[in-house]
Amino acid sequence: MANDMAATESIGDYAMHVFAVADAEFRKLLHDPMELFSRAIQPVLWLVLFGEVMSRVRGITAGGQRYLDFLAPGILAQSVLFVSIFYGISAIWERDLGVLHRYMVSPAPRSALVLGKALSSNVRALSQAFVVYLCALLLGVSMDLRPGNVAVVVLLIVLGSALFSTFSLIIACIVKTRERFMGIGQVLTMPIFFASNAIYPISIMPGWLKAVATANPLTYEVDGLRAMMLRGSASAIGLGTDLLVLLGIFLLLLAIATRMYPRMTE
Repeated sequence: MANDMAATESIGDYAMHVFAVADAEFRKLLHDPMELFSRAIQPVLWLVLFGEVMSRVRGITAGGQRYLDFLAPGILAQSVLFVSIFYGISAIWERDLGVLHRYMVSPAPRSALVLGKALSSNVRALSQAFVVYLCALLLGVSMDLRPGNVAVVVLLIVLGSALFSTFSLIIACIVKTRERFMGIGQVLTMPIFFASNAIYPISIMPGWLKAVATANPLTYEVDGLRAMMLRGSASAIGLGTDLLVLLGIFLLLLAIATRMYPRMTE
C-alpha cells in the first residue's frame, strides 16, 4: 500500500511539473495574442489561393474527390509543422535570458521539462486547427464534424505538434544560436512538407520520393487527418498505424531531447 501511494504521489508530482512548464509557456502566448492572428494568415492563403487554383487541375486526386477537400487536412498538418518546427528558438531565448538555468536547478525531472514544452506547443497548433476548420467550411469543404472524429483530429494534432516541437528542441540543443537555428529550421520545413502527402497523393510520386514520404512522420499525420476530417474519406495507411508511428517517433525524440536539454546551459 505504501509503495502504491508513493507511486501515485510520484506520478502526481511529475504531472505537476509538466503542467507548470506548459502553463508558463501558455502565459507567454497570452501576452502576445497577435502571434496567433499572424500565424492564421498562412493557412488561409494556402486554402484560398493555392487550393482554389489547383482545384482546376484535373487528375491530381482520384475518385472524383475535389482537390480543395484533399488539400484541407494537408494544410492543417502544414500549419502544425510550421508553428512547431521553430519552437526550439524559445529555448535559446530562455538560455540567453537566464530562465533555462532556473529550470535546470529545479527539482523537476528533465523529461518533465521537455514534455511540458512539447505539450505547450499545442496551444498554437490547436488555434491553427480552428482557423483551418473555419476556412474549410466557408469554402465548402466536405468536413466531418462528428465529435468522435474531431476528438481524433485533436489527438493527431497533439501528437504531431509535440513531435515536431521536440525535434525543434533537439536542433536548438545542437546549434545553440538563434541565427543558425533559423537557417536550419527554414531548410527543414519545406523538404518535410513537400516530401509528404500534404498537397499531392503518394501514388503520383516517383519511386525515390515515395520512399522518403514513407519515412516522413508528416505523411502519417496527414493520412490520419484526412481520414478523420473529411466525410466519406478513409485512411490509406491505417489510422492505428498513423497514431502508433507518431507516438513512437515522439517518444524516441523525447528520450533524445531529455538527454540533450541540459547541454543548452553549457
